[in-house]
Amino acid sequence: MKAWIAIALSILLPAAAHADSCPEQTAAHSSQLKVLAEQVARWDDAYHRQGRSPVSDELYDQARARLEHWQRCGKEGTANPLRGAQGPIQHPVAQTGLRKLASDRDVGQWMASRNDLWIQPKVDGVAVTLLYRAGRLQQVISRGDGDTGQDWAAQAARIDAIPKHLSEQAEIILQGELYLQVQNHVQAKHGSSTARSTVSGLMARQDLQQTQADTIGLFVWDWPNGPAEMQQRLDGLVQMGFHDSRTYSQKAGNIADARRWREQWYRNPLPFATDGVVLRQGQRPAGERWRAEPPHWAAAWKHPASEALALVEAVEFSIGRTGRITPLLRLQPVNLDDRTIRGVSVGSLERWQQLDIRPGDQVAIRLAGQTIPKLESVVLQATIRSPLTTPNSDDYHALSCLRPSEGCTSQFHARLSWLSGKQALNLHGIGAGTWEKLLEAQHLDGLLDWLHLSEEQLLAVPGIGAKSATTLVQRFAEARQRPFHDWLRALGAPVNPDNLAAENWAQLHQRSLGDWQALPGIGPTRATQLQAFFQHEEIVALADQLGEAGVDGFQRQ
Repeated sequence: MKAWIAIALSILLPAAAHADSCPEQTAAHSSQLKVLAEQVARWDDAYHRQGRSPVSDELYDQARARLEHWQRCGKEGTANPLRGAQGPIQHPVAQTGLRKLASDRDVGQWMASRNDLWIQPKVDGVAVTLLYRAGRLQQVISRGDGDTGQDWAAQAARIDAIPKHLSEQAEIILQGELYLQVQNHVQAKHGSSTARSTVSGLMARQDLQQTQADTIGLFVWDWPNGPAEMQQRLDGLVQMGFHDSRTYSQKAGNIADARRWREQWYRNPLPFATDGVVLRQGQRPAGERWRAEPPHWAAAWKHPASEALALVEAVEFSIGRTGRITPLLRLQPVNLDDRTIRGVSVGSLERWQQLDIRPGDQVAIRLAGQTIPKLESVVLQATIRSPLTTPNSDDYHALSCLRPSEGCTSQFHARLSWLSGKQALNLHGIGAGTWEKLLEAQHLDGLLDWLHLSEEQLLAVPGIGAKSATTLVQRFAEARQRPFHDWLRALGAPVNPDNLAAENWAQLHQRSLGDWQALPGIGPTRATQLQAFFQHEEIVALADQLGEAGVDGFQRQ
């Protein structure tokens, strides 16, 4: 139990910068690496060859990053995500791609050694090269492998966002992003979903319909053979009709500027989805020197992910106060919306059995209500299925584990946490951690043994100091003064004690099944539960213990 309590208390923590360590090079890891590599290859094929994406863009990016990390750890050659994406048309200037900056620290270091920096939203779409000669559009080329790509001229002919003529008569080479046009898209709220793969799928069609073409926009983020100065390039793009290029290109003199614009574009409406920002030097090498590899003069800073691909390290089972079994996944720590997540609930034993999640599997998680991690799906299953010992649901119910016997530690601990919580006795400052210490010190053989602990006994418990011991004795004394109905809640009465029409234990203990059914709002099922509770041998013993402690309503008449 101790291990899981630690996880449950730290499922969400402020994100801290940490480097992914290399996994141990075991047979199980080799199997995981093989499964991941094969799956990413299938996704690559579906995306580049068929124009579809079976997985969200965020999950793909994270799976790709994990694959490359694992391959570097094993000193293998990293997989080329653009393998098979090459086409018959040569780019007039290579599409470079971007290095990803992982943290504020990385961004600060990158910016510190450069000047004349600009920032743009990293539009989540598909990269494209446009070539104009004598004012006429000559070529539209997909990114492909950066050196060559597919001919998209036929599809571009239907896309109004791509100008077919320019007033400028010189040869013009533009690089930009074809994106899915959306109204008032707030990235922090809506995420990217499948914006990128949707556009990719449309551009892969030979029969792009006009209504589909009308959903595609264009953001020009560079003019490789344009003026040397960024401001001049932006002014020139505006004259050619690309007004968004200047609107969404801002000076970033320091990291504070970069943070501000990143936050602005993340939290406020835009006409496109984004997955971060791009930092660029105003001056960079001439286009003929560009290569199909991340350059030194531009880098990406991603937004916090709204969905994370998490590696399952262990599966544990938490048993709640009423006997409900909840499978809990211990995860290799992942960052999600600037939080570090180490665990997630599967929800129910039935759902876990249906999904059959085991250590080594990779799952998709997101935040529900921006706070609680939620399991979305299983993305990849490990080929080696680790055996697990699963609790028997028949062994746990509302009256089981009233003592910390074998197999009962989790439910008994949950009973104690409920008892001291706001919904019951409201013992301020006493929570899961306190009960864990007392259980480990073997001071609690029953649910109410803590009532008789002295300050000396508490001082002997590891982790409890003099001040805490004094406070605990005070809280335990206060508990004896709590009202009768609060104590019924603490013991786990099946219904709200305020509805039981009784002022002492004797009245409740003496009721028959018929007496319970005669109460307003009590049906046969609830009456049976109440009868079982108030007649249960251990519950009766606890009531006697409270009577001996002088708790109101439990003294013998």
